[in-house]
Amino acid sequence: MKKGNLNAGATVHDPMLFTEKKGKYYIFGTHFTSAVSNDLRSWKQLTGEFGGGEKLFSDLFDESCDHFKFVKGFKGKFKDVWAPDVSYNPYLKKYVMYLCSSGSYIKSIISMATADKPEGPYKFEERLLDSGFTKETIEETNIKRVMGKKYDGGRYLKKNGNYNNLAYPNCIDPNTFHDEDGRFWMVYGSWSGGIFLLEIDEKTGRLIHPAENKKEHVDPYYGRRLIGGGHKSIEGPYILYDKVSGYYYLFVSYGWLARDGGYQIRLFRAKKPEGPYVDMKEQTFGRVPHHEPYGLKLMGNYSFPSLSVGYKAPGHCSAFIEEGKVSGHGKASDEMYVVYHQRFDDGTERHEPRVHRLLRTKDGWLTAAPFAVNGDEELYKAPDGKYFLVRHGSDISGEVHEAEEVNISKGEVRELNIKIPEKSRAIIRQTDEAGNDIIAITWVSENESFWAVKYM
Repeated sequence: MKKGNLNAGATVHDPMLFTEKKGKYYIFGTHFTSAVSNDLRSWKQLTGEFGGGEKLFSDLFDESCDHFKFVKGFKGKFKDVWAPDVSYNPYLKKYVMYLCSSGSYIKSIISMATADKPEGPYKFEERLLDSGFTKETIEETNIKRVMGKKYDGGRYLKKNGNYNNLAYPNCIDPNTFHDEDGRFWMVYGSWSGGIFLLEIDEKTGRLIHPAENKKEHVDPYYGRRLIGGGHKSIEGPYILYDKVSGYYYLFVSYGWLARDGGYQIRLFRAKKPEGPYVDMKEQTFGRVPHHEPYGLKLMGNYSFPSLSVGYKAPGHCSAFIEEGKVSGHGKASDEMYVVYHQRFDDGTERHEPRVHRLLRTKDGWLTAAPFAVNGDEELYKAPDGKYFLVRHGSDISGEVHEAEEVNISKGEVRELNIKIPEKSRAIIRQTDEAGNDIIAITWVSENESFWAVKYM
């Protein structure tokens, strides 16, 4: 068995993927980073953390630009952009970036910028959302422009005049998507009051602020709260509509982003863009004391015998569907992928982008391939015999889930007396990151993911 790891060739934290045509893939991320790839494995750095802001934006740091006037720099030290979202707007005939910056863990802003090319440079257009203001600083926000000149912001403040972040969002991590009917939406939020949703007027690129509906958790400024709250770890939301299954899939990250912070990808789904978003146990995640049991854990920390270094803290993902491919089942013409940043069990905080296939199960859930995309082929059957099994569990911890050797026969993991549910599993042939040919059975059950790998 060969041992090794993939070298992606670039670093982009919180990667959001944008593709305009098949075979050319862009990712944009935190600290002004971006990269491009032709195969989803090897990436060429376009902008890096040092000097990337001046290349990616034309006017963001100008004194006349409104973007940093409220948040200043993070903790008053440096001006940064986190987790941007890029899409092409056919009405504006521009590439539109929704970007965010923070002054603290709750004082944040989401803005809009446009460009003539996906690589930029992007020109600042308008501030859209503010969070983390106080009674003294509300005049620095755009809330009165949206809510009316006489609005005092009282609903968003605690009795001491500070922002109530347990109930309302931290305005970062924006991501946009179209629903089944062509309506355009932005999902956003990190920790604090949870994950929120607002519709966008695609003709202008601006937000549509809804009428208040307390019963449905709809706020007239921040929009609809989907899941989370109480400052539990949940961030990096991404919603993908899949016409094959008919579901809207909500990807989020739990834990803290550092190598030992238990960062991981969780999944919920809904039949409508507004939700309700539920997990495999039909649960939604609200104000709860512990949130480990909520959400399908798509992947966390893990290692296989062929990896020279184990993988830790996968997260803050985007996802996309590439049309025109036929799956092994012959039922779907579109292939789905998850894109995220990956840290390593090597004592450092280095990270790289990773892209894995997502496979649809018969019961409408998604399960991930265990290795980075590389000649993947979905199969009908898998041979019995020796496999290496990773159980991702439901923990939010720095523990690495090591693969254990098991025997699989007739759809059952013999040593563990675990039956592999046919309705919730998929089979894929891959070449792993060390160059070994493998067959994997990947399945989900009771909010946990299982990866069984057979080296051929």
